[in-house]
Amino acid sequence: MLQRKQLGLVVVALCLGGALTACGTGDDGEGYAAVGGGQTGPQGAVKPSGAVTLVPLDPTGSKNPEPTSSTTSPSPGPAPSGSGGGTTPSTTAPPPVRATPAPPRTSGAAPTTPVTTPAPPPAHVPSPQPTTTSPPTTKPPTPAALTLSAPVLTDTDRRWCENVTVTFRNTGGTAARSGTVGFATHVIGALGIDWATVNSSQPLPAPIAGGAAKTRTYTVCVDSWRVPLGMRIDTREVTASWQ
Repeated sequence: MLQRKQLGLVVVALCLGGALTACGTGDDGEGYAAVGGGQTGPQGAVKPSGAVTLVPLDPTGSKNPEPTSSTTSPSPGPAPSGSGGGTTPSTTAPPPVRATPAPPRTSGAAPTTPVTTPAPPPAHVPSPQPTTTSPPTTKPPTPAALTLSAPVLTDTDRRWCENVTVTFRNTGGTAARSGTVGFATHVIGALGIDWATVNSSQPLPAPIAGGAAKTRTYTVCVDSWRVPLGMRIDTREVTASWQ
C-alpha cells in the first residue's frame, strides 16, 4: 500500500516536470503552460499556479502561436495579479469632454431688437417735360401811311400868295423817307366866281417815322397876272405822295 502511494507521487512529479519543460520560455520572456496534449496524472491535468498564462499548444510546434480570432470578442477581465511576464491589456480612456462656458447674461430684461418700419416708397413724380417755346412771330412792318389834316390858310402881303399849314401823320410801320405835297389853289373873283384852279407841289417834310407826325407851313403862290386887283386865291386841296 505504501509503495503504491509513493509510485503515484513519482508519476505526478514526472508529469508536472514534463509539462513545465514543454511550456518553456518564449523569446519575449513570457512563460506558457501547455494545456492538453500532455501526459495526465491519475487525477487529470495539473493546474498551474502563479503568473502563468494558459494558451493552447500549436500542433505544428510553433513557439508563438497566433491567437485564433473569433467573431465575438470576450470582455476584458481583470488584470492577473502577482509578478511574472504576463501582459496586461491596456485600456484607453476616452478623451475628457471640455465644457464650453455659456456667455454671461446681464441682469434685467432680455435685450430686444428694435423693429424698424420701412419707409414707404416715394410717390412717382413725373419728370418735367422740356417746354419748347416757339420764337415769337414778328409781323413784317406795314408800309408808311400818311394822313393830312385840313389846311390852315393865312394871307400874305401879296394877293397871289398865301401860307398853308398842314400836319402829316404816319399811321404805318415804315418811315416815309421822301415825297411831295400837292396844292390845288383856286382863283376867286370879286363876285366869288371860281375862275381857275392852279396846281403846285413842294417837297414832303421827310423822313416821317412810323407813328410819328410833323407839321409844316408852306407858302403857296400863283402867277401874279392871274389875280388882278379885287381878286384872291384859295388853296382848298392838299395831297401828298411818299416813298
